[in-house]
Amino acid sequence: DNYTNVLQAVCQNIDSYIGTKVHFVGYVYRVLDFNDDQFVLARNMIIDKNTNQSLIVGFLCSHKDAKNFADGSWVRIIGEISKGNYHGEIPIIKITKIENTEKPTQDELVPPPDATYIPTGIIY
Repeated sequence: DNYTNVLQAVCQNIDSYIGTKVHFVGYVYRVLDFNDDQFVLARNMIIDKNTNQSLIVGFLCSHKDAKNFADGSWVRIIGEISKGNYHGEIPIIKITKIENTEKPTQDELVPPPDATYIPTGIIY
């Protein structure tokens, strides 16, 4: 329930969260310029309930065995927030434990961080 609230808070003030331990569930999402040890721990955030539109959101993560987890597979991670660079300064979760898990049967979609959230892009 609080995935996007945590994501927003950490992104807005990375330095305050460096070293914080986190435990999340999400799916593996990659883009072409990631290293072999990187993926986004992704969730789909609802941006329009009427049309079921969603946007992929998540933390960039790193782990030496990341390439062993297939795109779209659901994982449970434990890690620590650090600061890194990916097209600018961003938080990166350094994973200390990762395991496959089942796709949630409920709450697969996450809500926006709060009522004042304004999406920066909409995919049609």
